Amino acid sequence: MANQIVDWVLIAIPMFCFGYPFIMSWYWMVGGALYYFEREMAADRQGGPQPDEIWPPISILVPCYNEGENAAETLVTAAAVDYPQFEIIAINDGSRDNTAEVLNELAERIPNLRVVHLAVNQGKAIALNTGALLARHEILVCIDGDALLEPQALYWIARDFRRHTVGGLAGNPRIRNRTSLLGRLQVGEFSSIIGLIRRAQTTFGRMFTVSGVICAFRKRALQEAGWWSPRTITDDIDVTWRVQVAGWRVAYEPHAIAWILMPETLKGLWKQRLRWAEGGVEMMVDFFRPMVRGARPSLLWPTSNMC
Repeated sequence: MANQIVDWVLIAIPMFCFGYPFIMSWYWMVGGALYYFEREMAADRQGGPQPDEIWPPISILVPCYNEGENAAETLVTAAAVDYPQFEIIAINDGSRDNTAEVLNELAERIPNLRVVHLAVNQGKAIALNTGALLARHEILVCIDGDALLEPQALYWIARDFRRHTVGGLAGNPRIRNRTSLLGRLQVGEFSSIIGLIRRAQTTFGRMFTVSGVICAFRKRALQEAGWWSPRTITDDIDVTWRVQVAGWRVAYEPHAIAWILMPETLKGLWKQRLRWAEGGVEMMVDFFRPMVRGARPSLLWPTSNMC
């Protein structure tokens, strides 16, 4: 019996290690191709969002923790986006540097910027929840304190939210620090691998996670999902799953671009990817029972959905 188990393990492990990447690569490629033909070609034919249409107002949430060096560039760029009506809420999450002073000075120069100061650092989830509760508008766009929004990004985000089943949206982060080999490798990773996977997930109806650095949510969907949880390692994965469990769709919008900073050292990259891996495992454990026994067991399976 023991020999049979050993033989089975010796067969199963190579099959998984080589079979899983082979099958999933075709899964992502087929999904990405369908996404391109069904959505991106149609968007190209239509010419993209038209500024003269009627667009819903948007609230941009920017949590900031020790972002004194980057906050000014991020908020000035956000204030300059091409969109008819939006507000910006910057949440200073108990920063220990000069972030508070930078934000207060910017609030005097940017009319549609509001600044909220939290007395102590409580984490990104609490900062986002604070901003969401103070937001005046239904569509919430969330970016990090060092991200730079593309001028047309809000139009593309608002266009996707015209589909009333969409509760969340994953944007398209592009890396702007490319001075090292590691940074350049991540450019290819984000542009090809991650973008392809998210296109496929949108095609088949189930998104694993939004990009926390650039994402958007319908406020009602967040409320039904229980907002962002401060108890998780990766709040972006957690909120993505809970929004879908609550019955909403989460889609990917490649035209919603934000330029971001990424780790350019092996140590920084290792810490980031380790956190992502731990957060993914944590979500699998937390959501296993709701997926197989709860109200939304279909979260396990892809659906035919081009939301």
